[in-house]
Amino acid sequence: MTNLTLRFASTAPTAAALDVLVVGVAEVNKKLTVLPKSITAAQAKKITSALSAVGAVGKAGEQTRIPASGIASAASILAVGIGADISTEQLRQLTGDVTRALAGNKRVGYALRDHDHGDAKAVAEGAMLAAYSFTEFRNSSLVDQKTPVSAITIFSKHGSKNLATEISKLVGAIHFARDLGNTPPSHLPPAEFVAKAKKEIVGRAITATIWDEKKLVAEGFGGIIGVGQGSSRPPRLLKLEYKPKGAKQHIALVGKGITFDTGGISLKPGLNMHDMKFDMSGAGAVVASIIAIADLGLKVHVTAWAALAENMPSGTASRPGDVLKIYGGKTVEVLNTDAEGRLVLADALVKANESKPNYIVDIATLTGAQVLGMGLRTAAIMANNDEFRSEVHAAAQATGEDMWPMPLPEFLRNEINSSVADLANIGSGKGGGMQLAGIFLREFVPKDLPWVHLDVAGPAYNQGSPYAYNTIGSTGFAIRTMVELARRIAAR
Repeated sequence: MTNLTLRFASTAPTAAALDVLVVGVAEVNKKLTVLPKSITAAQAKKITSALSAVGAVGKAGEQTRIPASGIASAASILAVGIGADISTEQLRQLTGDVTRALAGNKRVGYALRDHDHGDAKAVAEGAMLAAYSFTEFRNSSLVDQKTPVSAITIFSKHGSKNLATEISKLVGAIHFARDLGNTPPSHLPPAEFVAKAKKEIVGRAITATIWDEKKLVAEGFGGIIGVGQGSSRPPRLLKLEYKPKGAKQHIALVGKGITFDTGGISLKPGLNMHDMKFDMSGAGAVVASIIAIADLGLKVHVTAWAALAENMPSGTASRPGDVLKIYGGKTVEVLNTDAEGRLVLADALVKANESKPNYIVDIATLTGAQVLGMGLRTAAIMANNDEFRSEVHAAAQATGEDMWPMPLPEFLRNEINSSVADLANIGSGKGGGMQLAGIFLREFVPKDLPWVHLDVAGPAYNQGSPYAYNTIGSTGFAIRTMVELARRIAAR
């Protein structure tokens, strides 16, 4: 996890001792203009003159580095073009782009757009989220890696020490989830995931309960055992609970944690199988979410359930045609062992329901159909309750995480009928795979309990080039939304 500090300052940005001062500029009435009012007219003139000399025009996204001598105490200035009507999320992303570009510099200050509290928060979050790297397994190549920015100052009249603390706690939890997602499968079997989670909650008002393979068998968790018994490294179920005094609402968060997914007997193609270490992203998200909620002191009761297994092609694993008994008694015919995430989630959903939460959300990198239908940066929101689905969507929009509501058409339910069991784990293969997975999970949630299913298969990890505030690898997606949702529910 990257060591980071964040502070807000209302002092003159040009007086700060920095490696780089980032300054927002724009073309206003066909004239290159320095945007921060905290920079004097004389300093602004020197900046625009230097920029014009190298051909900078201030177009949106343009980054131009100039010497700071005679202008500011920083070693250099980076002028960044800001569009006239960019959204708060676009400002967050722009700050992320800038911060990644400045890797190798330690102390960076940002004097960008500062219209309101939302701008101050967006700039701080964008910088903090982008200042991340995962180098635990580098040795000889470590010297070639540029160290991310580590000391971040936001020049804003809308920031505060409390806001800096809140953002630092949230981003710390997200970086922990990224670390989990980026850890190689050789080093993160289910038991090690549990060990890392337990270590992370030390000193926090969170308790842990663990089901090992013997307890899972004894209590009838047929989905988790069926998926995990093909591996020499056995499955786990982890429950984390945060229950502050005065909490009136209870949210259950359930996460899929396939720490490595070969597809089982229904073997995946080998080309991108190495990326299947990210199939635990849902479990990482719920663990990080409860840590952030506890650190922020939100008055809401939260239980986080991480269903953890490795899906390996051993003959002792569930095979096509097998029938598993899910916790609570429903039976599932396994027609495809690569549709395993819904099996471990089913166990955890039923178990989570026993504590009578007011709301339940599950998070999973569940289907390839989600990626095909919605791309790599948008998650799907499915639900048994339209009002709660809209509430989760609103929380996502408030944080800038891209999610979109999707239906669970009732006519698709017959697609997962089984000739020998209560239901099958896949449909006919004629489309609707994302929704069919949601309909399958809905079978394990009481109809009167507001439930949302987030399929985050696309945005949970970045396989391509870095973008905005995301590096290559695990993104920590959905954590900001879960924290915002908890904040709203706690306020009731």
